[in-house]
Amino acid sequence: METVDRAAPTDRFGNPLADALPYARGDIIRGTADDHAKLRRAWRIVEERHRAGTLYNFTGLERSFVPGYADPALFDDELAPAFYGERLEELALEHLGGVPGRDDVLVTNRLTAALFVAMQVLVRPGDTIVGVSPGYSHPAVLRAVRAAGGHLSETRGADELAEALSGSEEPPLVVLTRLPVTYEPFGNDELEAALAVARERNATIFADDAGGARVGPAVLGQPKTLELGVIAGATGLDKYGTTGPRLGLLAGRRDLVGQMRARALQLGMEARPMLYPAVVHSLAGYRPERVRELVAATEQLYEALQARGLGDVLTRTQVAVRLEGEDLLAEAMRRGNVSEPPIVPIEATAALAMLLLRDHGILTVHFAALPPGTAALLLKFIPPETLEKLGGPDAFASAVDTSLDELGRLLATPSDVRELLLGR
Repeated sequence: METVDRAAPTDRFGNPLADALPYARGDIIRGTADDHAKLRRAWRIVEERHRAGTLYNFTGLERSFVPGYADPALFDDELAPAFYGERLEELALEHLGGVPGRDDVLVTNRLTAALFVAMQVLVRPGDTIVGVSPGYSHPAVLRAVRAAGGHLSETRGADELAEALSGSEEPPLVVLTRLPVTYEPFGNDELEAALAVARERNATIFADDAGGARVGPAVLGQPKTLELGVIAGATGLDKYGTTGPRLGLLAGRRDLVGQMRARALQLGMEARPMLYPAVVHSLAGYRPERVRELVAATEQLYEALQARGLGDVLTRTQVAVRLEGEDLLAEAMRRGNVSEPPIVPIEATAALAMLLLRDHGILTVHFAALPPGTAALLLKFIPPETLEKLGGPDAFASAVDTSLDELGRLLATPSDVRELLLGR
């Protein structure tokens, strides 16, 4: 089976890409340990801002614990599944397009855990797994495949998928991501074409449907996850229309999910059953209209950033706005009159995110993942009420503009960037 490289080995500035990540590591944020140190630094600012009432959550994620109307006594690992287990399965199958009796549900402690246990069951050592998406598979998929002893071959779209599958002797495993971390979704025709290619090869299809589980049906008019014809799929309960908690929701054919559940229990990756009432509350309250409201507010943000003259650092998709790390670094160098890049793009993105948090109380999704899945600063699924509380789209655009000025100033002394991100 032919391997299709997902990216060049270096970024625009000549930095070699890190293993299993789509960006280069630098001298300040060298790995996940430094990502965590950066996050701890951000937590101190988050606490101060929250106490002052000047914290604005623009991550596009909802990771709170919202218990709903459950009796507090039922938040118990033994009682909660007895009272809420059946209702959870019913709502989850409806949410993901499953069929009662045919399909089953597993709740994991994170979406990453759902992907991990799924690959533990579906991948055999030595297998080549084919990822297909409009961009690239999330690093969590790559790590899960590797941990199962497999190799992930990336393809972009139906044509590359067909080429990659042409040399396979056995029916392969295809991991489909219809809304990747680039937030450039598959169009309906391309999605159906990719699925048709996989079916022709009798492939087993698994969906990493992190955000696509809701964005696909609610915004793009696409089928629900299991209606795509996949054997199983997973999404996150903190993404785009659901209200948390930050758990993984996996559903699929009952026999496979049973094996995945067993693996999750062995590895301690299952969600605490005491959280089931909150999961039921989140799924029961889901409205597709809310997803469309979030996308509309994001569009307002894009227009304000454009009007502010920031078009050179913006990439617009159907549902999100990306401020690419390489573009941010280049713009900050221009503003700071710096000729050679003293940091790598992911560090520029991290610094801009920290400045937005420190100086304006704007919490972005950059701080939500360890490690981040992209070097871009993502603006997506913006709650309109949060945007209004900040002062509207123009206030957000102004904050980005002034923070880029400050980043340009800091680049003249890279130790100042280090102190900003990691403290003294």
